[in-house]
Amino acid sequence: MSKVTLEGHILVPVQDLKQILEALPEHIELTQAEPGCITFHVQQSSRKPHRFDVYEVFIDREGFEYHQSRVKESRWGAITSNVIRHYQVSQES
Repeated sequence: MSKVTLEGHILVPVQDLKQILEALPEHIELTQAEPGCITFHVQQSSRKPHRFDVYEVFIDREGFEYHQSRVKESRWGAITSNVIRHYQVSQES
């Protein structure tokens, strides 16, 4: 199996910040409970409150794809439709 890692950040529009902050704990909890999730961290920047650093590690491509699919259909997916994503995805061999 090859671990999949996603690293980067999102930039949240001002008008969406409150709603995203309210939904973030549930998003983290649901993701960490996924069977393929090894590590999942989302941290709001202390210097730039509209930036959230993201670090995810999944056991394999299947676990990563499951997460992506689940998020698209979730409340989190709906309320983050306006965020700007800056991600790099890598896979270990």
